[in-house]
Amino acid sequence: VLHSLHYFYTGSSGLSTFPEFVAVGMVDGVQIDYYDSNIQRAVLKQDWMEQVIREDRDYLERNAGILQGAQQTYKAGVGILKQRFNQTGGTHLYQRMYGCEWDGEDDSTDGYNQYGYDGEDFIAFDLKTLTWVAPVRQAVPTKQKWDGLRAYNEYWKNYQTKECVDWLKKYLAYGKSTLQRTERPRVSLLQRSPSSPVVCHATGFYPDRVVVFWRRDGQEFHEQVDPGEVLPNHDGTFQVSVDLSLTAVPQEDWGRYECVVQLKGIEDISKTLDKTNRGDNHILAFILTGVAVVAAVAVVVGVFLYRKRNVY
Repeated sequence: VLHSLHYFYTGSSGLSTFPEFVAVGMVDGVQIDYYDSNIQRAVLKQDWMEQVIREDRDYLERNAGILQGAQQTYKAGVGILKQRFNQTGGTHLYQRMYGCEWDGEDDSTDGYNQYGYDGEDFIAFDLKTLTWVAPVRQAVPTKQKWDGLRAYNEYWKNYQTKECVDWLKKYLAYGKSTLQRTERPRVSLLQRSPSSPVVCHATGFYPDRVVVFWRRDGQEFHEQVDPGEVLPNHDGTFQVSVDLSLTAVPQEDWGRYECVVQLKGIEDISKTLDKTNRGDNHILAFILTGVAVVAAVAVVVGVFLYRKRNVY
């Protein structure tokens, strides 16, 4: 089983209703702590994190000090990047995601340390070469500066491959009952109108490593299928929607289609399509609105979904 410890930093400019700086820590997609420039302190988000405080009394104070320093760095960073991109006003986000992954089965590890600006990749650390990859020309000055910081890069190699993994294992032990549980998804097929796609919506599941797909005549297919991102619910579980376009499918053939949801530790869940699944427009509207709200909050606090990119 693959486990992860990721930290997300977001510095913003032009968002008057949100903090200038936000930091979030997550283990296996579950938020464990939070900091922002308004409260100026680190806040635990899981009851089991209290065990960390009992063993490490300086944990919160130490992290608050680190994040207060990062807050100043990101405020300056947004200003520098606005200059490099020839920007003056408007809303801008300077984000960072760093952390590690550990496979509990083969003990392999991986680490990430990457930055983004206004939703696009800005610069990323290459663990193999201990150099920085700059996908845009505005990042080249940063790459040239950081490539020369050998001690700094050696530190991040050690952090991503050892220190971060040690913390991840510690958190997994503390939060075992929460982080290593399995919760069965609730699956619904819904359609807003006869011309709308059919939405296969799975929610309430944990962990987030779910597989959702459509089958036709018992065979998986991907034509006319629009997969969505796995998003967090407010209660620590997750949700995902996978749409199927039926524009070329006559109603008498609906029974050939089914949505399948797979989650390790439970039997596959399948829902066969029929015209009674058209459902209640208000239910679907509520689900879609909820997804939009969660996605918006995710962008603001820097919990953007990380995809492995071919940048190394």
